Amino acid sequence: MLNLVGALIAFFLVIFLIRKKCNFGVSLLIGAIVMGLFSLQEIEPIAIPKAFIETSFYSFTNQEFTTGTIELALLLFLIYMLAKTMQESGAIDRLITSLKTLFSKTMIIGIVPAIYGLMPVPGGALFSAPMVEKEGSKIGLSNVQNNYVNIWFRHIWFTIYPVSSAMILLCSTQMFDINIYDLVLIQIPMFVVMIIIGFILLKRFSRDTPKDKKPHKREYSGLIFLIAPIIPLLSSATLMPFGITQTRTFLIGVLISIVFVLIIAKIPLIKWKTILKKGVGWKLPLAIFGIMIFREMFTVAQVDKVLGNAIQNIAIHPLLLFTFIPLFFGVVMGYNLGAIGISFPLLASFLPSYMNGNRVALASLLYIGSFVGYLISPLHLCNVVSSEYMKIDTTQMYRLLIPTGLFILVINTIIMSILL
Repeated sequence: MLNLVGALIAFFLVIFLIRKKCNFGVSLLIGAIVMGLFSLQEIEPIAIPKAFIETSFYSFTNQEFTTGTIELALLLFLIYMLAKTMQESGAIDRLITSLKTLFSKTMIIGIVPAIYGLMPVPGGALFSAPMVEKEGSKIGLSNVQNNYVNIWFRHIWFTIYPVSSAMILLCSTQMFDINIYDLVLIQIPMFVVMIIIGFILLKRFSRDTPKDKKPHKREYSGLIFLIAPIIPLLSSATLMPFGITQTRTFLIGVLISIVFVLIIAKIPLIKWKTILKKGVGWKLPLAIFGIMIFREMFTVAQVDKVLGNAIQNIAIHPLLLFTFIPLFFGVVMGYNLGAIGISFPLLASFLPSYMNGNRVALASLLYIGSFVGYLISPLHLCNVVSSEYMKIDTTQMYRLLIPTGLFILVINTIIMSILL
């Protein structure tokens, strides 16, 4: 039981350290150590450093070096460099000017992260953060409001995105064994509700913004820079059939995107080095290692097993468990795929009671629960990178993110309970 106590202490310690301006990655590493120390009744002391090593670069199980975490850290390093390159080269200014031809200056702040949200790259909120910050500041939005808008609109697609790995896993024969498009269809109301909430709050944030007195000059040439986030998708679709991992295809794609932006922005070759140096940063790669190690320690400390045993003795209606268990794991892991992967085995014993019911609705309860937990989690990579760019800590937007996220959860729970 101490391991569960340790996990809770570690989680709140991480939040406390972040609030005290401690580096996010360092905060997570400290939290992982605390969790491990509280679990010494269940694990050997050597398990703590092994978890750090196993996650970072070497698999003791397979006795081989691994590069997954390193590649993901490098990917975030390059995404940040691409974002800064677009900013320093003037690409963002040109793109926004062209988008203003199509949308109002208020709507554009929500549309930009929504467009970039179609690119399922870890930490992809970093792509839209510079544009949201730039345009939001012009109409009086604080960086906390900018951060919320960036995170919220980027993730509106997650409720209906059929290529989401979390959704694919949930609908697989190993879990609910349902048609993925049935789940997409039943969650369209949540998609619509998220759009409405986002634009209501955006309108409220910008209510004192004066209207444009003269129309913007029509300019479409900057739209070419929308190709930058599309290139990694094309790279993934082209290279994955040849056995190249998704992370590596994105690495190649982002590198190409950086060169693409510099060329299309007509930056002289002699200035490339100067611009690229401004995109060098180590906080995000360190955050990747922190997140991965914290998640690994959660499993190594056997917290999931303790929770599984406790759930069987909780006198709560199973439908609430299908909502709040994945919510909890989404928050503590900051990873909806992981939350689903852990939650389903814990809740599987309740499935026979609903075999004749609407399995799609039941799947939606679990999916939206994990999604909302992931959305509001301080470990959610998009929250981390966007907050880092906006120069705030991620918990500062909780007064906006938690109520709206939980509203989505409540509405979905009510609808799915009726359908069941």
